Amino acid sequence: MSTKSPECWANDAQAHAVRVETSADHSLLLPHDDFAFAELDREGKEQTLRLVFAMHEVLVRGHSLRRIETAMQRMELSHLATLPRSQRSLITEGQPVIFEIVVTEMKPLERSPSGELNDRVMASAVSQKS
Repeated sequence: MSTKSPECWANDAQAHAVRVETSADHSLLLPHDDFAFAELDREGKEQTLRLVFAMHEVLVRGHSLRRIETAMQRMELSHLATLPRSQRSLITEGQPVIFEIVVTEMKPLERSPSGELNDRVMASAVSQKS
């Protein structure tokens, strides 16, 4: 029996992309070169980390997400996935726990017939909640 606690994120100094698992059957690789910015908000006990890439927005909801934000700041974040409810009690206090991931693909800026740029349009969202 393994004594290693389950993990919902990983970092690797050699990573060139973040693998975001939205389900057991679906994942995305988002290149670090496409990373634009991150935003971390706290609402009560829960936190929301927003990671914005060139064509995708990743919303991560959970606890102790500052370490994930720091890994992204250093361009070392390599993996994100939700942690099943049944495994959350196995996580050491202060370690990141991801409850939900929502990935939204954004369409590029488009010009209207008059030549004006329209804002990016959210095309689709993929969510994983455990």
